Amino acid sequence: MKFRPCIDLHQGKVKQIVGETLTDDPNRVVENFVSEKDSAFYADLFKQDGLTGGHVIMLGGGNHEAAVQALESYPGGLQIGGGIHPGNAASYLEAGASHVIVTSYIFQDGELNRGHLEQIHREVGRERLVIDLSCRERDGKWFVVTNQWRTFSSFEVNADNLRELEAYCDEFLIHAVDVEGKRTGILGSLVSHLAECVTIPTTYAGGARSIEDLREFERLSGGRMDITIGSALDIFGGSLPYRDVVAFCRG
Repeated sequence: MKFRPCIDLHQGKVKQIVGETLTDDPNRVVENFVSEKDSAFYADLFKQDGLTGGHVIMLGGGNHEAAVQALESYPGGLQIGGGIHPGNAASYLEAGASHVIVTSYIFQDGELNRGHLEQIHREVGRERLVIDLSCRERDGKWFVVTNQWRTFSSFEVNADNLRELEAYCDEFLIHAVDVEGKRTGILGSLVSHLAECVTIPTTYAGGARSIEDLREFERLSGGRMDITIGSALDIFGGSLPYRDVVAFCRG
């Protein structure tokens, strides 16, 4: 199990927010933390600690400059997501991203847009593409949710459907939307389900707040998935020591 660090950007600043509050109205966003340090500071920190496979997520517009700053500070060490499409993907790879992350571009109107999936795959190649799946449970099954997590898609997150996507991407980034940014603990039922379904590198995001949560995640996932932690970390205003997380995940 690896610890995958994150740099979330909102309005050009490094922030931790409650994900489900992200809307077109910036006044409705619930902020857990707004950093006085820039994106390069965090990229340099992760570089110094040898943490690879982390991600920079652009939450809305006005984040391009800060994103590129992070990528240039840690070439090849970070992935980039948020508004990625075939027209801009190559520029972020050239700026230093190891992978681009796509979500809304390939899920539209409640459906997987296979034409768009093919286009981004042709543009960057399987080995540099990460698919971000935001998951919510309904009637005992897991589905991708879209439209800023308000709309259930028809795409069920199961072994067969994930296997189809695995042919196009190098990794998955999975968000447990019901606990994302809330520091209420991991969503164990989703972790267990994913551990049974995925066969490529997969990073789970959502709710982790303690070393005990990390132990539980490792147990439920069988060590087959990685984890990211945001607002719970002391470097993002929380109480969980970043250094303890790094040490735990290194074993």
